[in-house]
Amino acid sequence: MSAAPHLVSPSLESRLAALEAEMRSLAETSLAQAARLDTTSELLRGTGQQEKLSLIVFSGSLDRLIAAFVLATGAAAMGMEVSMFFTFWGTAALRREQVHVKKTLLERMFGWMLPKGVKKLPLSQMNMAGGGPAMIRYVMKKNGVASVEEMIELSKELGVELNVCTMSMDLLGMKPDELIDYPGRTFCGVAKFLETAAPGKITMFL
Repeated sequence: MSAAPHLVSPSLESRLAALEAEMRSLAETSLAQAARLDTTSELLRGTGQQEKLSLIVFSGSLDRLIAAFVLATGAAAMGMEVSMFFTFWGTAALRREQVHVKKTLLERMFGWMLPKGVKKLPLSQMNMAGGGPAMIRYVMKKNGVASVEEMIELSKELGVELNVCTMSMDLLGMKPDELIDYPGRTFCGVAKFLETAAPGKITMFL
């Protein structure tokens, strides 16, 4: 991201400082949640319950996607089984940047309005007409934090399950070929996901 340093001008220093503070807060929250997951994992070993984390990813914002994959990769690295269920706006976060699929007019209209690829995702706060995501990526790189793209690749290596809500895809006019390649990716409904998530007893909504 060679253009990122140019964003750090005197007129944007206060905003960048706020984004850095938000990034540190996000990292601290994720670490705290990971620590609680570790403690819960120890408790589950004594109860015989399945050590599984289920994440419901509803938001399509960059910061929440970062949090989701930090939790997913952290739990998977600790040896837990991890399953992510992308629904509604979260499904848009899985779209590829360059893809051409046949659609109806209404489906194409949804496609024009939805972001295409993680690089197009907005922040849930301080988006600043697209400047916020570029700045947060700059801050992440500056602080040695893996990008979302790198976390997705790590999730693949750690065996994190990825499930996509079929109802959300139908409502938003999305096709399977639009989504990123992911080993073992499945398409299912809420009932099926809850059935597989229930034994783990650890479910988070983002």
